[in-house]
Amino acid sequence: MTSTLTPQQAERAKPERPGTAPRRRTRVLALPEARWAAAATAFFLLALPLQLTGAPAWTWGPLYALSYVTGGWEPGWEGLKALKERTLDVDLLMVVAALGAAAIGQVMDGALLIVIFATSGALEALATARTADSVRGLLDLAPATATRLGPDGGDQTVPVEELEVGDTVLVRPGERVGADGRVLDGASEVDQATITGEPLPVAKERGDEVFAGTLNGTGALRIRVERDASDSVIARIVRMVQEASETKAPTQLFIEKVEQRYSLGMVVATLAVFLVPLAFGAQLTDALLRAMTFMIVASPCAVVLATMPPLLSAIANAGRHGVLVKSAVVMERLGQVDAVALDKTGTLTEGSPRVTDVRPLPGSGLDEGELLTLAAAAERPSEHPLARAVVDAARERGLDLPDAHDFTSAPGVGVTAVVGGRTVAVGAPARLVDDAVGTAAELEESGRTAVLVVVDGSPAGLLGIADRLRPDAATTVASLARLTGTAPVLLTGDNPRAAAHLASEAGIDDVRAGLLPQDKLAAVQEMESAGRKVLVVGDGVNDAPALAAAHTGIAMGRAGSDLALETADAVIVRDELAAVPATVALSRRARTLVVQNLVIAGVFIAGLVVWDLAGDLPLPLGVAGHEGSTVLVGLNGLRLLREGAWQRAAAQGNG
Repeated sequence: MTSTLTPQQAERAKPERPGTAPRRRTRVLALPEARWAAAATAFFLLALPLQLTGAPAWTWGPLYALSYVTGGWEPGWEGLKALKERTLDVDLLMVVAALGAAAIGQVMDGALLIVIFATSGALEALATARTADSVRGLLDLAPATATRLGPDGGDQTVPVEELEVGDTVLVRPGERVGADGRVLDGASEVDQATITGEPLPVAKERGDEVFAGTLNGTGALRIRVERDASDSVIARIVRMVQEASETKAPTQLFIEKVEQRYSLGMVVATLAVFLVPLAFGAQLTDALLRAMTFMIVASPCAVVLATMPPLLSAIANAGRHGVLVKSAVVMERLGQVDAVALDKTGTLTEGSPRVTDVRPLPGSGLDEGELLTLAAAAERPSEHPLARAVVDAARERGLDLPDAHDFTSAPGVGVTAVVGGRTVAVGAPARLVDDAVGTAAELEESGRTAVLVVVDGSPAGLLGIADRLRPDAATTVASLARLTGTAPVLLTGDNPRAAAHLASEAGIDDVRAGLLPQDKLAAVQEMESAGRKVLVVGDGVNDAPALAAAHTGIAMGRAGSDLALETADAVIVRDELAAVPATVALSRRARTLVVQNLVIAGVFIAGLVVWDLAGDLPLPLGVAGHEGSTVLVGLNGLRLLREGAWQRAAAQGNG
């Protein structure tokens, strides 16, 4: 039951009004697989209590029959189509096993098997549809229209698809950039976190490159279009996600990897058990009963349950601790990873800038509190992320901020305001006195952004602002290195200096900075081609192609983009980075239990089959042995539901 994201599913949806597009999410019951699975489950849940309470068979029998039909017709049909192509798959085998169980009176067991498979197919269809939804949402990041400037200076609003290379477009304050291009005139700060993952807006002026879908700040920009809309960075991200989804290695559970041989062997063996005794003169009824007993005791029910309960229990336990693992396949794959690639902003860091240093300059006559008060008061009317960081720092210290007057803001330069009769300017450290040069260099060398505070025309101090490392980042990096045997790699779109400083704090040596989405994808593909099974942990749109291409992808949930959350195989809902190694350790424990269960199921099946072939295994005893092995492996797998299982996994991951 594997599926991939197709180009048709990711086709761009038309917005309801120019420039905007509502978020579209496929409803669960809009999927036929979900409707059939829901119907099969409903009929099963209606029939089960009637049967258990001793009601007449005519009351629950038809309900079970409806459960078989609604949940089994689609996998049965797909299995028949596969059979036409001369292949056997586990779907058809499950339907045959369910019908065989019903034929000897085990109607409830067969119906349960049907419900499990129908529900699994519905969940997979939903995951595929939601990924397509998120890709459509990504396309909607780029505006539907742009303002094109004519040779005569007039402007015209046109669909972005009509823009051609060489056109000049006007991007007003607060608008999204409509096309990839280069600034011809103007200055502003552009939030391009969707493309590069950088936590702070980037100053743009004449000659700088800008990307479609990024958000313009307070200045106006005239941009020359350099790429068609179909070849923009945002469009290439969509294509990379689609291609990675289509080419990713088939996601199969361990038991599904041998389904062809097992299915064919079981069918051939059942026919042989039926036909060989007939050829030697056995009674038809006896031969049929022996063959039916063989099919039941050799059916893969116990083998399937040997695989699913440990994985599903691990999924449920991880979910209770804030980790959403999207399928049993994902839980199995998490335990296979042997290399990790981490994003920086929003993954290793908290994703929002904070004031880390307050440095009054000698001779300013200000202490730290006074300097921060003046800067925060001047910045309070601004919506810039750096301004919010300064104001938040002042509030955290309990400082009272006076009112600011005559506020002005210059893109790429900073803000100016009158605070308590003093003119305060806060912005880029362009006018530095000798005493400030060393301090600014020290801040920037340590990965901070240096912000100069000027009071009444004289430099008064510097603020250091940085995206703060998560408290558990260093521990998580060490844990992942211990679990996989190799140190994690840092993949980031941020500048090399900031990336290197943060990586050193987190304990990462391999740093790859200044990466665009296609560069992150190429780095992951390079690791995969070297035989590594890579786990990618990220949160942004720019991480989505790498998340899709990796062996397994995990997204940070609190600030993660829709595309990253839908593309990733698992989501850390509570943003606790330490949950990543704990989940990997839990997956490895689940895989160990799967192997234990397969051994148990194999021993039972082999013993019962030998008894049936070499002796005279009574049908009720065969059913009891088969059901007993099913219950045993199920209970063994449910051990991972206990709280202690997560605690041991967390200790193993962090110990």
